[in-house]
Amino acid sequence: MNSEQHPLEPFLPADARLLMLGSFPPKRIRWSMDFFYPNLQNDMWRVVGYLAAGDKAYFLRPDGKRFDQARIEAFCRERGIALYDTAVEIIRLKDNASDNFLQVVREVDLAAVLARIPACRTIVTTGQKASDTLRAITGCDAPPVGGCVTVGFAGRQLRIWRMPSTSRAYPRPVEWKAEFYRKVFSETGIL
Repeated sequence: MNSEQHPLEPFLPADARLLMLGSFPPKRIRWSMDFFYPNLQNDMWRVVGYLAAGDKAYFLRPDGKRFDQARIEAFCRERGIALYDTAVEIIRLKDNASDNFLQVVREVDLAAVLARIPACRTIVTTGQKASDTLRAITGCDAPPVGGCVTVGFAGRQLRIWRMPSTSRAYPRPVEWKAEFYRKVFSETGIL
């Protein structure tokens, strides 16, 4: 099986206070934009739209078939949200985007990413694979879903939050998922 390299550069606004880390993007055929959480079957931008504007469709283009990448990037820059993934090289054990079938070949160089966002003291993982990979990188304990742990890493204290997956494979309503994100977004001043 061939490995895949991460297709995106980290999105790291200089004043970011929060770093959101997923596992790895789906295959490009599933993308509705060239940015993080690009699959329309993923509720991340619906969750964020619901929290930021009270509208799950806030980050969708008018036709509802694509996310509005420019609006999402502007929001993340304005609010201090950085985005990347915990794996930079993977092998897909099955021909799909499921985290259950991703083998991490190489993890993110988290210290290098954090060096580019010096104000960041909070990391959110957006699913089990991302959480497990980040634990391997930092040596932190596993936080419960919706909870956090504090760890010293790369010369700073970090609060690491474990969020529920926003994949539709995790069948919970957007509003339910949003309540977990509301807590960390409020704590970090995102909302």
